[in-house]
Amino acid sequence: MALSEALRVHLQSIVDAHDVVLFMKGTRLSPQCGFSATVVGILDAMLPAYHTVDVLADPAVRDGLKDFSAWPTFPQLYARGAFVGGADIVKELQARGELQAALGIAQATVKPPTLHVTPKAAAVFREAAADADGLVLRLEVSSGFRYDLSFGDATAIDVVVTVADGLRMHLDPGSAYRADGTTIDYVVGAQGGGFTLSNPNEPAKVKQLSPLQLAAMIKEGKALTLVDVRTTTERDLASIEGSRLLDAAFEHELLAMDRGAPLVFQCHHGVRSLAAAEHFVGHGFREVYNLQGGIDGWSVTVDPDVPRY
Repeated sequence: MALSEALRVHLQSIVDAHDVVLFMKGTRLSPQCGFSATVVGILDAMLPAYHTVDVLADPAVRDGLKDFSAWPTFPQLYARGAFVGGADIVKELQARGELQAALGIAQATVKPPTLHVTPKAAAVFREAAADADGLVLRLEVSSGFRYDLSFGDATAIDVVVTVADGLRMHLDPGSAYRADGTTIDYVVGAQGGGFTLSNPNEPAKVKQLSPLQLAAMIKEGKALTLVDVRTTTERDLASIEGSRLLDAAFEHELLAMDRGAPLVFQCHHGVRSLAAAEHFVGHGFREVYNLQGGIDGWSVTVDPDVPRY
């Protein structure tokens, strides 16, 4: 399909409105492919802020960009109105030390994150630091929000935060962006002690919902969207009243909804729907449920008039 003039103007307006734009699969905090995650990691190490566009949220933008840039894959990076390249080119420029010049920007100072370290956690860190032999306390938060607390070498690009009296923590720039607002505690349980981290930036997770819980939510009049991810053949056999089949048109409607809208996904037994629910969490939806046991569980525990198959 040829790139329409209206879409070309729209894409150009996005590129012109921001110094650096990354058209990617997913979001900066939740990349949905390895190549997008790689470029996000590279940019996070250089820039405190840049604009991202989730191409999975709009098929027209995704398809139109391929003609707009004459580049067939994603992510696609633009700087100062010009196309820089895809993941391989970004990695090559970084390896040669040329990415900063290609972006046309000066190295920016990354804003230190706000970290909350409880007195118990600080005491454990101080005790461990006594044997660290000159190494620094480091916190790493990956693009997938996996955490690593360790002692290691300081680097020239570290963001350093004082988290307690005389106790400092080092983060790489990407981790600094993702860790802002994190609380670190140390708790002791039956299996021993360990650190716990609570991060407000971490993407929401899919919540499991029993058929009885869903029935109660419907009875209470809770505004929710019930998404059926089965095939049309299965839906002809049985369906839950009020649900809609997830086809391309409905997916487009969902992706245009407010990210706080409650979504409930269901399939036959609750396996396929979990994968679909996780996909929408990756698009930024914050209240996403998976129906445990699927429509089969609904028939057994809530509505026996729904046929089992």
